[in-house]
Amino acid sequence: MSERNGRRVAIIAGCRTPFCKSGTALKDARAVDLARYVARELLERTNLEGTEVDEVVFGQVVPSALVPNVAREVSLLPQFPKEIPAYSLNRACASAGQAVSNAHDQIALGHANVVIAGGVESLSDIPILASRRLADLLVEASRAKTLPARLKTFSRIRPRDLVPISPAIAEPSTGETMGQSAEKMAKQNGIARAAQDEWALRSHQRAAQGTDDGRLTAEIVPWLPARTGEPVVSQDNGIRRDTSLEQMAKLKPVFDRRYGSVTAANSSPLTDGAAAVLLTSDAAARALGYTPLAYIRSYAVAAVDPGWQLLQAPIFAVPKALERAGIEWRDLGLVEVHEAFAAQVLSNLQGWRALGWEIDPEIINVMGGSIAIGHPFGATGARIVTTLANEMARRDVQFGLLSICAQGGMGFAMVLERR
Repeated sequence: MSERNGRRVAIIAGCRTPFCKSGTALKDARAVDLARYVARELLERTNLEGTEVDEVVFGQVVPSALVPNVAREVSLLPQFPKEIPAYSLNRACASAGQAVSNAHDQIALGHANVVIAGGVESLSDIPILASRRLADLLVEASRAKTLPARLKTFSRIRPRDLVPISPAIAEPSTGETMGQSAEKMAKQNGIARAAQDEWALRSHQRAAQGTDDGRLTAEIVPWLPARTGEPVVSQDNGIRRDTSLEQMAKLKPVFDRRYGSVTAANSSPLTDGAAAVLLTSDAAARALGYTPLAYIRSYAVAAVDPGWQLLQAPIFAVPKALERAGIEWRDLGLVEVHEAFAAQVLSNLQGWRALGWEIDPEIINVMGGSIAIGHPFGATGARIVTTLANEMARRDVQFGLLSICAQGGMGFAMVLERR
């Protein structure tokens, strides 16, 4: 895509916080703190002056009402000039992937030379909403001109009005949660419980290996808690080294308790974390003395009816991305598939096999995936871009692919290349 106008877009580096299960090691950190933390570290690791950055783009799925544009708060770090424009976006689980592709477009069009793109999510710090009736009464009370009138309005509040409302991880169009949709996909595609558990175990084993040999930890900036005395967090805390197929088999299904196969063990956990990627034009990379990890060759998005198979849109996004890249599946040396659920991954692979593609599992998620590493909705795309680009550089792979399913029946795919 970027080659058509002569401006190739380079991935220089990426980093992230540890990905931690919500309510655990990062529960006291706000999303904006996590986002600013990784952006600052990215500047440090690349020895980049903030004045060189033209734009900041961040994805976030459940934003804070107090910080609705987290990207702008990142761009207001002391390391940056205050004049750097920034914006946040939401393409559900593909948000950070979309942030990277938006950065690509601005660079490819010549509107920017250096962009920081990433994403963040703190599911430990989600906004809690008041009921609509309580909100209406509070507004009415605020408009009352006398104290008796205000007290009269407050007297109409009932206990049921005080029940808080948490954002639901469900489709507004269908009312189905992603887990229910994954359960439906497992049934419709004939994905057995044993196959799901085997994929989940594989994810944990490979993530543990990637942690032990330093490949995953090299991407992580250790989190230093604000309160002294608390331990530094330097690794993802969802990786289960001690799990087994026997242990997984004991867990009960979550979304269909009688006939289901989707469990907590073969699903990605609710996660806190942030990730950021540095992208530049090829000319800017040379001028700044960088050796790119990879270049963005193409990307594509697709969507399906959310009432069909919610997380199956990657089977349409990936062929588009490959066609735009001018390559075929067999040309790929590495593939990263986002693991929302093992049922979803196996359904995606089944869909690609139906196209006649020969799928080699040994090049897919070679260091595990979101089931083990974790899935902060807005950050996962940047984590996968970083992981894929680094592993492509280590193996000197020419073409790599990443694929992400997303809420709303959306799918995102991107092809990276090295030359």
